This record gives sequence, C-alpha cells and structure tokens, in this order.
Amino acid sequence: MPGTPFLKDTLLKGRPAKIRCLDIFGQTFVFAGRAVSTIGLEDEWFEDIADPHAVIQALKSTRDPAPDILTFWQRMPDIEPRHSFHVEWEEIAVLPIQSYDHWWKSQIKSRVRSQIRKAEKEGLLVKEVAYDDEFVKGMTAIFNESPVRQGRPFWHYGKSLETVKAQFSRYLYRETMIAAYFEGEMIGFIMLANAGRFGLTGQIISSIKHRDKSPNNALIAKAVEVCATRQLGYLIYLYWSDDTLAEFKRRCGFERVRVPRYYVPLTLKGRIALACGAHRGWRAMLPRGLRAVLKRLRARWYGLQSE
Repeated sequence: MPGTPFLKDTLLKGRPAKIRCLDIFGQTFVFAGRAVSTIGLEDEWFEDIADPHAVIQALKSTRDPAPDILTFWQRMPDIEPRHSFHVEWEEIAVLPIQSYDHWWKSQIKSRVRSQIRKAEKEGLLVKEVAYDDEFVKGMTAIFNESPVRQGRPFWHYGKSLETVKAQFSRYLYRETMIAAYFEGEMIGFIMLANAGRFGLTGQIISSIKHRDKSPNNALIAKAVEVCATRQLGYLIYLYWSDDTLAEFKRRCGFERVRVPRYYVPLTLKGRIALACGAHRGWRAMLPRGLRAVLKRLRARWYGLQSE
C-alpha cells in the first residue's frame, strides 16, 4: 500500500510552491494536473520506476482517490519499448560522448569551433567552480539582467542573492558548477547534474550583453569535457524543440532522440482522457503549427512590453 500523501516544497516556474507527493515502495511520486490528475516519479531524469505493475496495483488499491493516470518513461540509453502500456514518444536532445577530442573534431560544426577559439583568444575563461557567495552573486546578476528571455517573462528575474542561493542549493549533491568569466566577471554558467548514465544541463544561461563572446558554446565544451572525464556516456540538454535553441543544440552536436513514455489509466476519467488526447493538457492538444504561431506572438508581445 502507498503511504499517506504529503506536501513537499519545490519550485514551479521559478516560484516556491508545494507539490502533493506519495511514497510508493521507497520512491517519491508527484501529482500533477487538475481536470485530469496524473502521477509520476519526482526525479524521473535520475531514477527508473522500480516495478510498474506493482505501482499500478498499489495506486488502484489506495484508500485516497487514485490519480487518473500513471506516467513514466525509459531513460537513456534504454530507448526500446519494454512495456505493453500505451506509449507515446518524448523527444530529447542527446549528445553521445566518446571523448572531448572526438566531440571537437567530429561532432560539432566548424562555426562552433571558430566561436570557441575566438572567445578564448578574447580572454574568455571557463572552469569548474564552487557554489559559494561569489558564484551566486554572478548568477543573480545574470538573472536580473532582463525580465524577458526567449520571448517570455523570465522566472528568476528580480530575485535577491539570498533567494537565489537558497533556491538553487537543493541539489548540489549531484551537480557540478561550471562558470564562464570575462575580465573577471562571471558571464555565464551551467549547473551540470550527474544522472548516473548521463550528464544533464539543469541550468545553462549567460549574459545577454556578452553574447558576442559565445559563452554558451564554451560552457557546453566544458560540460563535454567533464562528462568525458567522469565516463558519462551522454550529455542531455533536456527536451528537443523546433526553435532557435534547437539549432544551437544541433550545431553543438546534440541529436534528436525519441524515448518511450507510458500512460496507464487508473480510473474511468483517465481512460476517457487518454482516448481523446487530453492526458497531456490542452497545450499538447493544439496543432504544432498553431503552437509555433502562438509562441511567436507571445515573444512579440513581451518584446514590446520590455522596450
């Protein structure tokens, strides 16, 4: 039987929030959704569901109202479907890693090599650093550079140093800090998470005014080096998307990889939602072309607001 549901502090869209959780066989699952409630592993990038069939039976026998749908996926490099449940495909950005030298010579575009060389000649320095007050000060300055990033309000804009330090210290046990400096100023950073089988770019961001120095390219280069040194077979840059960020990922050697995600209805409402495609929310139900148009309109709107 699952334990009693409990609330846990987290960040949602950059703001403190509480999420409803459930312990099942020693793994923490989180609830999501309103009209259709789903439940899935809290740290699905970092762990696999131990026994899907046992979890399904436990959820169906819970005394509390069962969630409508259980969802889970298979992590890299386990991408061939192994279960008979309803499956859909998640597209993630994956960089296979053999060595830094192989990445530099064979996996990236010549433009990226040129940008990294140019940045080094101009004095850009990228290195592993500690999560200390100096690093957090640099984070905060970059966060507060602009209220809008990538065409939408930036979640971390306006936060104090103390707030940033507290909110980003939750997972330091599995993260490596990588920072880029120009003339002593921190102009970009990655919080690179170790997921056992791969490295994960939990946070990568740089100063807008220093874009000409290509800090993000240099940060990815250092992340590749770290992953190769620690024998992590892949570097994952979260999800794939059809936008300018996808082009950046492609130039840096990332590939679009599909991994299976399963949806298991636990209630009548869950079966109906799955049948009509409502299990992933209303945004996912919109045609891809319409979503692209809406994103451009949103970016234009927030761009005007920030002028």
